[in-house]
Formats: sequence, structure tokens, C-alpha cells
Amino acid sequence: MAEQETPLIDPKIISQKTVSPSAVPAAAASKPDAGGFYWGTGRRKSSIARVRIKPGSGSLLINDRKIDEYFHLDKDRTAVQAPLKAVSGLSTFDVFVNVKGGGTTGQADAVKQGIARALKNYDPTMLTVLREHGYLTRDSRMVERKKAGKPGARRSFQFSKR
Repeated sequence: MAEQETPLIDPKIISQKTVSPSAVPAAAASKPDAGGFYWGTGRRKSSIARVRIKPGSGSLLINDRKIDEYFHLDKDRTAVQAPLKAVSGLSTFDVFVNVKGGGTTGQADAVKQGIARALKNYDPTMLTVLREHGYLTRDSRMVERKKAGKPGARRSFQFSKR
């Protein structure tokens, strides 16, 4: 008497078609708000940037000031414009940014991420280009907190042998 073998996997599961990730349709473009703007939020260290973009002439205002007046260092200006250059949209989008908190470098990186997220909301086909360059990835490094009994996060007081 031979016992009938029972399969370890349910045949119903095997017969179902598996969907590959490439077959999943891309997310549909979000709709603009009442003013025709697409929004994106960027964060870096303790800086938060709220970014609005819409098709236009290519103006870039940060806290109601031009980029040259707000960011004095060239590295900060190029960081802010990098996502727009990656998608060839430097002269085709009007960008309005409200940024607060942190220093200039943290604010520049927050604005960069906010612009990239707003561009992704405007056109989801830009997602691959923005993702390749790393503009959508949040840099989570923060200042380490001060520890009790120390003058800083890790620094110790000077050791005295005698």
C-alpha cells in the first residue's frame, strides 16, 4: 500500500500568475492645487523646505528673494539647481520656496530634495532620472545629542593625572 504524497505547496498558489514589478503601472501624475502649483517638501538636518513649482519662465525665489541673494556660496546655488538641470527644466519652471531652520548648507539640501519631490509630482516619468542622481533620498544624518557629564556629544574634559 503506497501512501499518496501530499504536496507541500498548495496547487492554487502555484497556478496563480505572479506579477513582475516592471508590469506594475507607474503612479499617475498628481493634480495641481487651485493655483496650479505642484508641491514638494524637503528636509535636511533641522531645515524644512516647502517647495511649489509650476510651468513658467524659470524664476527661482527662496523666501521671496532671488537665489543669488539668499545663497551666497556657489556650492549651495548649484545644489539647489541640480534637480532642475537633471531634468532640463531650469528655464521651464517657476519655483517658489519657503525654507526655515538650520544653516545654509542644510537649507540648500532641503530645497534640493523639495524641488526633486515637486518635479516627481509634476511628472512621474522624471522619477528614474531624479532617483539615479540621488535627489529623492533623504540624508538622515543629524547632530548627535549632548550626553550628561560631558561638554558635548563625545568630547570629554581634559584628563589630569595629578
